[in-house]
Amino acid sequence: MSAENIQRNCLSISTEQTAFASNAAASNADLSLINGVRLRIFLISFTLLFFELLCIRWIPAYVRYLSYFTNFILLASFLGMGLGILAARRATFRFPPFPLMVLLLTAVVAVNRFELNISSTDVLYFGSGTHGFAPAESFILLPLIFTFVAAAFIPLARTLGSLFTQTAPLTAYTFDILGSLAGTAAFFVIGYFALPPIYWFAILGLLVLLLSAKAELIRSVLLVSAAAGIALFLQRGAYWSPYYKITLTPATPAGYNLDVNSIGHQSMIPWRNKEPFYRRVYELFPGASFERALILGAGSGSDAATALANGVKSITAVEIDPVIMKLGAQFHPDRPYSDPRVRLVNADGRVFLRNTNEKFDLIIFALPDSLTLTSSIANLRLESFLFTQDSLAAARDALAPNGVLVLYNYYREPWLIEKLASMVGRTFGRDSFVSTYGGQGRGAVIINGPRLSAIPADAFGPYREETFSPAETRLRVTGEGFFTPTDKPPATDDWPFIYLPKKSFPALYLRGLAVILAISLAGIFWVAPRSTLQRFDWHMFFLGVAFALLEVKALITFALLFGSTWNVNSLVFFAILTSVLIAVLVNARITFRRIWIFYLLLFGMLVLNLVVRPETLLFQNAIARYVIASCLIFAPVFLANVIFSNSFRETELADVAFASNLLGIMVGGMLEYFSMLVGYHMLLVAVIAFYFLAMVVRGRTKRGRASRA
Repeated sequence: MSAENIQRNCLSISTEQTAFASNAAASNADLSLINGVRLRIFLISFTLLFFELLCIRWIPAYVRYLSYFTNFILLASFLGMGLGILAARRATFRFPPFPLMVLLLTAVVAVNRFELNISSTDVLYFGSGTHGFAPAESFILLPLIFTFVAAAFIPLARTLGSLFTQTAPLTAYTFDILGSLAGTAAFFVIGYFALPPIYWFAILGLLVLLLSAKAELIRSVLLVSAAAGIALFLQRGAYWSPYYKITLTPATPAGYNLDVNSIGHQSMIPWRNKEPFYRRVYELFPGASFERALILGAGSGSDAATALANGVKSITAVEIDPVIMKLGAQFHPDRPYSDPRVRLVNADGRVFLRNTNEKFDLIIFALPDSLTLTSSIANLRLESFLFTQDSLAAARDALAPNGVLVLYNYYREPWLIEKLASMVGRTFGRDSFVSTYGGQGRGAVIINGPRLSAIPADAFGPYREETFSPAETRLRVTGEGFFTPTDKPPATDDWPFIYLPKKSFPALYLRGLAVILAISLAGIFWVAPRSTLQRFDWHMFFLGVAFALLEVKALITFALLFGSTWNVNSLVFFAILTSVLIAVLVNARITFRRIWIFYLLLFGMLVLNLVVRPETLLFQNAIARYVIASCLIFAPVFLANVIFSNSFRETELADVAFASNLLGIMVGGMLEYFSMLVGYHMLLVAVIAFYFLAMVVRGRTKRGRASRA
């Protein structure tokens, strides 16, 4: 290196350090209520995590169909935090304060009320059109929301970055994790009590005020109050469940239409006015008396009302959303949930099938089509594990000797009807009876089970369709008969993507991720000083990529074993953060000289998880299932964080290392989409590969430091 380059680099580093010291001093200046580096790290981390969850819950309620892409909001939050921490090393970097960014983001969502039109048929989204061209705004909507969300995180994260250099790295990270735990707990309480957004913004406002300097206090109050006012205005007449914003509008001739996140979802009207596929199974077996029925996805009660009207003597109605169930009990004109023959169960349908010892002679999969994802970290819908070959087998086992299984919905695409009918047929070892309905979104009924043998095969013959005009809106039978299974790949517990026609990486996601990557790279080169980029911590980056995928695997496994409910997800994240905290505390007290031992233990546990597939853990005994699953899943999480915290303690640039790790987590979140191609279990191979890369980079870095010394 020439003397001129050395002088230039030294000058750059000196300038950056001076700027960083100035930013650090500014972050602690003129404090009103909260002082102390550790407490501020805790409060900022609390605020960042809470705001992240607020964005994930609140924005999709007003941007139609964005609830299918909440993982993009999560990626934006990690990008914003990484950029903010890197921005702390630029003295000339100016950015609006956090309260103003919150107001801008709130106003953008409120004023525009965007609608994301999805025109792809690579993967189905209920409620959105799959044909035709989307308006121009749809092509810029995801990048626009992504950019605004990422930008909103930059101001607070910038302060966090400067604070990370004012105390020992592990101490800073400990209080960061404690703040994240507090944020997770706060939103758990919000979900438990189904609190509306005004409470979310009130908590956020309190946190902002605690972090505000005296000179900015009045402005912060006004900005946060304005954002809260917008949220209060928008929430008028809405109910908030742990999954959706729910609104009711009067329906004809009686009852209500129920919308979730501004998308038509259910109608609470008299059972006689419901679609004909609700009644098809009772028409097929006229005069039959179904003793015990199980309805999965019971919703607001229309399926139960139809069953009661057709003489079913006992009904178990299972619904995952507690607020939708309560609204059905209160507002459905037929009052099915007030009937003593109906037993309500608020639970995940797949988990109910696994835990029940009852036998039913009628099991109905009653339009269980959610309009949201299980979690923002995985591209999994609430009903994904309900529509797998394994779940259908569980439903078969819950049938009485003369029982029948029924699926009906607006399936919308012929390939989805074919896929489901084939899966049901393979489950029972016989052709399924299928009725399809033209007009209004391609409805269908799929029926199978022992009772189907009472229908002579020549009464209907093989499945066949008549032609009908696509412009016809009347819902009528256009195809009927016994459907022979095809070779369509079934959805399984490892590949639970019922709405994908085959294992693939849909172009819709490829385009979205490409745009996100471009925005991220542009943001990094805009925000971070060149000297900081030269010291980018690739070891921490690879640790972040691997940990994000490990976190996805943990969440998916627990969703399979214990349900895709909001409380299971919250408890899993809380357990992961607790494992991280324990690993940090262990490292703070014990110096591990041979960290390679933990790498070997980590690889051993990951290989064990690769050998023991999650579906083999579906024990009937819930305690055994929980204990064994926790040991398998959280042991590698703990070991991975022992490795991370050991490296973080030794880092010379805690802020750069932390930002590198956050950006790695973002990339890991993007790689989660490969599960659509290879399944979730094979993500463990990527986890092993990235931890191996991290180990190699760490070794080279340590050897480089030793040679320079």
